[in-house]
Amino acid sequence: MIVDAVIPALNEEAALPGVLATVVPRPELRRVVVADNGSTDGTWRAIQAGGAVPVWAGLRGYGSACLAALAALAKDPPDVVVFLDADGADDPADLPALLEPIALGRADLVIGSRVRGPHEPGALTPVQVFGNALSCVLIHGLFGVRFTDLGPFRAVRWEALQALEMADRNFGWTVEMQAKAARRGLRCAEVPVTYRRRAAGQSKVSGTVRGSAKAGAKILWTIGREWVR
Repeated sequence: MIVDAVIPALNEEAALPGVLATVVPRPELRRVVVADNGSTDGTWRAIQAGGAVPVWAGLRGYGSACLAALAALAKDPPDVVVFLDADGADDPADLPALLEPIALGRADLVIGSRVRGPHEPGALTPVQVFGNALSCVLIHGLFGVRFTDLGPFRAVRWEALQALEMADRNFGWTVEMQAKAARRGLRCAEVPVTYRRRAAGQSKVSGTVRGSAKAGAKILWTIGREWVR
């Protein structure tokens, strides 16, 4: 099973070297692609120094970075894509558990649940906990699939990912993937993962009231859009 990793990054010069040191090289991964989302610090240099494949995503937004990375992977696609964040909060030691349901043919999409796994105090803010819970209740009520988290650490089969026709370019990326997977009948699974406080800096989403509000509105809008389709 060929597995490539995608890491979106925006101004993560401080945290990214530590993340790359744990995934490049790693036996489960063929390539690690880091999509720079228009950083103004030394993130681009950190990508190159860390041995990852650098991809420039000039249009700001988490989803925009993911889409740019996937376009690069499409030239020689893997069997499975793993997504993780550049801030050091996700633990690559959980990769084998994340990939196992796909390797055994039991799942197309596997979400690393921060809620079910151990997490450091303060790693998940009250806003994140509430937003995740509300979103997962809505997905279950509308599409009949149970999730406990919209965690960024996830694995998905390449063919399944292509079938989802992902389009969101910012805050709605993770929930778009889960809502589409649920609505289209993909086999979905969750595994507990460890979640840590970000290594440096402030979250672009949950770190500010404005960012949290915008993300929450986009997540709810995305779920509603998938329901009416």
